[in-house]
Amino acid sequence: MFTDKYAKSISFLLENARDVIKYRLHKEILCDLTETKENELLEKVMQTPDYKLLLTHVKPNGYIGIGMHSWEKFKASPLDDGENAARLLHNYRIPKEMPIVKNFVKALRDDKILEEEFSYYNPEKVRFSTRSLGINSGSTLDVTIYTCQALLGYGDDLEMRHFVDASYNAFISLLDYEDLNVIATYNPNLKRKYNYPVVTPDTYFPCQYHLETLANTQCWRTEGKIDLIAKAIDHHDRITKDFGGFAVKINGKQVGPGWAYMNPFIPLSFPQKVPNQRKTLTALAKVCGDKTQVVKESVATLNEMLSEDGVLRTSFSSSYEKSRFKDNFKSGHPYVEIGLEPDHKKDTAIWCELTFWAVEFLHILHLIKKENKESE
Repeated sequence: MFTDKYAKSISFLLENARDVIKYRLHKEILCDLTETKENELLEKVMQTPDYKLLLTHVKPNGYIGIGMHSWEKFKASPLDDGENAARLLHNYRIPKEMPIVKNFVKALRDDKILEEEFSYYNPEKVRFSTRSLGINSGSTLDVTIYTCQALLGYGDDLEMRHFVDASYNAFISLLDYEDLNVIATYNPNLKRKYNYPVVTPDTYFPCQYHLETLANTQCWRTEGKIDLIAKAIDHHDRITKDFGGFAVKINGKQVGPGWAYMNPFIPLSFPQKVPNQRKTLTALAKVCGDKTQVVKESVATLNEMLSEDGVLRTSFSSSYEKSRFKDNFKSGHPYVEIGLEPDHKKDTAIWCELTFWAVEFLHILHLIKKENKESE
């Protein structure tokens, strides 16, 4: 039984973690909540500093924050941003039925509201006007808007189906290539400061937003599609080893594809090489279990690190390295980790973050294996 195998990890979290981790641990892994107890724990989550801060950025039209993936100089706080707000609501597992979530999703599907919310700065007006271009390569605003809806629990709605399909095809398209450099064209005669190989807006290429959308939706899943996407991910890790990358050409300009996977996925390591490594590994596990090599390697590393006392720890070579590591727990930010503890002044809070991630990651794989056995 999963809870028996990782009893030490769970006991550590029950003793040391704060409200958000305890809420998610009981709700998602222990599954031992009565309706009354769940409401009590959820109320504690909604009293946390970041959630209360988020409430100050909710607008009468339901939208939260200023724009999305927006300019820092316009924000009153890091959570004064549509994407960051959606990620915090997802990380805190605020139920999709709650008005704050339902009204936010409704706003995300209202073109008039969106046009208003992206009118605060001329570059944002331009970004909004071209938001439907580049969905296949993750180089446009719509990619973020759709992913936020998936994170909030509405990814299987009909309004999302075309983007779910695009997210799936972004990975599967890689199986057509043995050399990724053939997908882009390059003009060495262009006179510009940054001159990259470019692809057209309709070119498929996977990014983190595609992966997170697939991880948080069910409508695309069949056994055959899951096997195929696992094959595509392993193939991706082979063909991106020496890949030079590209930009997307939109309206004559070179646009960087958002959070594109132009390098191989990295198995679990400490100190981590990229700030969103564990977040990505969790999404990979949700998409296709342990069918990919990167997840298999990460599971082996993780079980070894947990074997002594069930607590996932890491060491730091300097106070600067430790400070940078703690910076990766900023709540809601797209490029960092889950950030569930209210502060990380004590090392115990860091170990709670890491250990809960480990338990969640392994529990996802456990559930998938259990579902596969039951369907045989």
